[in-house]
Amino acid sequence: MAKTKTIRDIDVGDKRVFVRVDFNVPFDENGKVSDNTRVVAALPTIKYLLDAGAKVILASHLGRPKGRVNPEFSLKPVAEELAAQLDMPVQFCEDCVGLDVEAAVNSLQSGSVLLLENVRFHAGEEGNDPAFAKQLGALADVFVNDAFGTAHRAHASTAGITAFVDTSVCGLLIERELAFLGEKTDDPVKPFTVILGGAKVSDKIKVIDRLLDRADTILIGGAMAYTFALAKGMKVGDSLSEPDMIDIAQVALDKAKEKGVSFLLPVDTVITDSLDFGTRSVGSLKINEGDIPDGWEGVDIGPKTIELYKQVVAESKTVLWNGPMGVFEIEACSKGTFAVADAVAANQESVSIIGGGDSVKAIKNSGNGDKVSFISTGGGASLNFLEGKELPGVSALNTLES
Repeated sequence: MAKTKTIRDIDVGDKRVFVRVDFNVPFDENGKVSDNTRVVAALPTIKYLLDAGAKVILASHLGRPKGRVNPEFSLKPVAEELAAQLDMPVQFCEDCVGLDVEAAVNSLQSGSVLLLENVRFHAGEEGNDPAFAKQLGALADVFVNDAFGTAHRAHASTAGITAFVDTSVCGLLIERELAFLGEKTDDPVKPFTVILGGAKVSDKIKVIDRLLDRADTILIGGAMAYTFALAKGMKVGDSLSEPDMIDIAQVALDKAKEKGVSFLLPVDTVITDSLDFGTRSVGSLKINEGDIPDGWEGVDIGPKTIELYKQVVAESKTVLWNGPMGVFEIEACSKGTFAVADAVAANQESVSIIGGGDSVKAIKNSGNGDKVSFISTGGGASLNFLEGKELPGVSALNTLES
């Protein structure tokens, strides 16, 4: 199978290296970067290129300016944050294409950094317009994609540009994403446990189907558990569920049985008679086993399920977790999600892979962010990749034939 080329496989010395990063970061009320996680995630690739003597040109999107210039979505504050992280000057361009940009690129010294303005200020970015992609490509001798979070989008700066640059490779961040979400789950150290949560079976069913070919155990939590409960003939009260997905859920249950995969649903549930997500409030709470009564809805896995899931995780050698176990944004409904986070982190003998925005938030909020093997930076991209879908931002890159 062809392996994607990385920056380690090429010579970048004194070359103009155009790096697509993911600097889609939040700002505080003072216009400063309030969460620099994505900036920090790009540092290994940037530092590698600088140390190798490259002229580094960085490009990213920020927010959804809809193809128009909007100062609210300017990347200028990110240049300041990046300069602080690198402890060196970072030049900033007021655009990402045009004569001024070309002049700035041509005056770049080896071992220096230039950040371009938001590529989504141009409609050609999301439209993957070849003319716009060609303008971006004209700035580079080498293209590096290190923005896994947008790798599932066929945009000009993630895929289209590769038609106009001779050498296109991935950075160190995408290299790790492909290794952990790909190799470590394609051929996992056994036992391999998959923990899936979140609201909808429809969002995860393709992932479930693919992982049933590899997993030893699948642990289900979150609202998607209630759709599986319906498929097993149980009543779920007012719980969030997808009745139209019952047949699909049953197919997954049947496949698990056929494959000998242990497919575990919650044995007890925390239920409430009132949930207001907007105000982050719940009414009465109680532990329920079996059918959920009308007027009540499930909001978390119960204590027996927590113990069961913790035991399975403790005995695993590879763990993949995508999706919370309940409405973890509300403290009273967060015990299951944080218990899983603690269990995954506690098993230091396993390869632990966290994917999906809510799971990432949970692992970090639980204080376990530095105790797991890998945290994916891609939400939609990681799900697409786990489903086996082609990622345009990866498939467009050069490969090494193995």
